[in-house]
Amino acid sequence: MLNKIFSKQNRALTRELVITDFKLKYQGSFLGYLWSLLRPLLLFLILYIVFVKFLKIGNGVPHFPIYLLLGIILWNFFLDLTLQGLTSIVGRGDLIRKVKIPRWIIVFSSSISALITFLLNFTVVILFMVFSGVSITWNILWLPLYLLELYVFASGISLFLSATYVKFRDIGYIWEVLLQAGFYLTPILYPLSKISNISFQKLIMINPVAQVIQDMRYSLITKNSVTVEKVFNNGPYSLVPFLIVIIVFTFGALHFKKQSRYFAENI
Repeated sequence: MLNKIFSKQNRALTRELVITDFKLKYQGSFLGYLWSLLRPLLLFLILYIVFVKFLKIGNGVPHFPIYLLLGIILWNFFLDLTLQGLTSIVGRGDLIRKVKIPRWIIVFSSSISALITFLLNFTVVILFMVFSGVSITWNILWLPLYLLELYVFASGISLFLSATYVKFRDIGYIWEVLLQAGFYLTPILYPLSKISNISFQKLIMINPVAQVIQDMRYSLITKNSVTVEKVFNNGPYSLVPFLIVIIVFTFGALHFKKQSRYFAENI
């Protein structure tokens, strides 16, 4: 099964689709690929001025600018992966009708494109850490696992959204609204410790995106970051975000597989 999934032909097709996605994404842009770095940095600059300099939200959090930047690029990774995945099948409608290829490769290639953009942005975070004197500890070894968790979660959502979007285009508008709400409900702009209601903290932290952001901040930047283990006192409920990831990916994959047979006729 794995040999079939990662066959030479599938790898070559994925590579070509990723390259094409990057070219189309920045086609006609003067700065081109630099926008993958500039976009989160410009957003960070605006939010830093408003929330740090004027509203003083980050007071008391060590290295809060980097703390904020890491949250922004992780959220952008989740946003880019799901939004690109949402339209990936419809966007490749001509290819699906003409060539018999595994449908999942189209969604997978869009996710790889988002992952590459994240890795470019993450190098900026590392550079900020070095210049700001943030100590890099062995906890950095946990980062690939947290990133994998976020990638699997977002991929499960992308599989569901891409299959649903083929027949129900309104799902795109619905997802954009949910992303807007999710941005403010996720502790990106504010430290979770600012929320005094413990029950609300727990509700926020069962969201895998919030859990990953907080755990990565704890491992990379400051031990002051509130993690899912701290919120649930290392109890069994601290496993809820991981269970949600498994459930979402499984459901998304099954839904995608069921609907994929109808893609060519419905696009």
